[in-house]
Amino acid sequence: MSLVSTNKIDATKYELIINVDAEGFEKAVQDAYMKARKKINVNGFRKGKAPRKMIEQLYGENVFYEDAVNALVNTDVAPTVEETDYEIVAAPDIEVTSLNKNDGVSFKVTITVKPDVEISDYKGIEVDKTVNAVTDEDVDKQIQALRERNGRLVTVEDRAAENGDIAVIDFEGFKDGVAFEGGKDSNYELALGSNTFVPGFEEQIVGKKTGEEFTINVTFPENYQMEELAGQPCEFKIKLNEIKAKELPELDDEFVKDATEFDTLDELKNDLKAKLEERAAKNAEIEADNKLFESLIGKMTADIPQVMFENKIDEMVRDFEMRLSQQGLNMEMYLMYTNMDMAAFRKTFEAQAQNQVKVRLALEKIAELENVEVTDAQVEEEINRIAEQYSLTADKVKSIVSPKSIKADLKVAEASKIVKDSAKING
Repeated sequence: MSLVSTNKIDATKYELIINVDAEGFEKAVQDAYMKARKKINVNGFRKGKAPRKMIEQLYGENVFYEDAVNALVNTDVAPTVEETDYEIVAAPDIEVTSLNKNDGVSFKVTITVKPDVEISDYKGIEVDKTVNAVTDEDVDKQIQALRERNGRLVTVEDRAAENGDIAVIDFEGFKDGVAFEGGKDSNYELALGSNTFVPGFEEQIVGKKTGEEFTINVTFPENYQMEELAGQPCEFKIKLNEIKAKELPELDDEFVKDATEFDTLDELKNDLKAKLEERAAKNAEIEADNKLFESLIGKMTADIPQVMFENKIDEMVRDFEMRLSQQGLNMEMYLMYTNMDMAAFRKTFEAQAQNQVKVRLALEKIAELENVEVTDAQVEEEINRIAEQYSLTADKVKSIVSPKSIKADLKVAEASKIVKDSAKING
């Protein structure tokens, strides 16, 4: 195995030519034969005992070549690529350019690497920080939400349905006069104004009274998950069985005692205001940081390969899927509920992914320029912190995240501190 040449294709792509000589190829072919012969039947020989030459005569000289090449990719090509100094950001594209038993195998390996990054003026970045004032209206909204959470549903009989009510309905859907599957239910509780049904459905229930039977017409969205209904006009036969409205508790000290840890309404308002002010201050810090790093990205130049953004989106999707599973859901169900396909779902992460990749590259370059060093002791300390946080052993953490990766993260964290500590925050 030898690395014959390295050619730069563009700013982030290189082409490596890797050769395996005839001896190495012959060994791989022999190994492939030894693994495959147990499954090969040849007349006159017990199963698994047929000589290699006999099998090659029957099936062709190259019968074991594919398995041999695949093995060489894992045992020789991949390690050779890993031994280069390049920081590879995507799975290499591997192509066999020549192959014969006399000369061996030649591989063309195309790799995508991290871009060269240039950055300057990253210290002393000036940003504005604005802490939004907390108003009495903000406090009142919190109190109203508390009342909503403690409200109770009561049956309404003296008026028509309004937005905000719960309409208990029987319904059945028809397309071209024929009932369609999944379009029927009884005593379904629909929150009017929640926009959980087809556009236009809930609005046509508003104004109707208990006991009324009526027909409503809707057109399903073009991207509706059931293809046979997408973009199609349909009608629903409705019976309004009951109207429920939320009755809110009186806002007084008694309510406060029952619903919170406080004794009076004034105490509750003061506490809510203090918490809202704390949240506003934290949000201001986050927004200032966002402005700071947005400015930092503007001071960086780099030809970033698209695959780095796609890798970050992959990571975000995996994290989202994990959170879904903790709620008893899966991605297929989520996409169905949201009327999205995977391409549209991935698009929602695009801007965030691009920002995170750019910030990471900028901070990695700053860590390099500032000669940031992280000791093995610091890495062990971080591993132990992660282990304690997630109730894992240190060895388990190392099996999930490599110490090398943790060291890189710590360097980035230190670079971030350098940028933030030197920034000029107005406000």
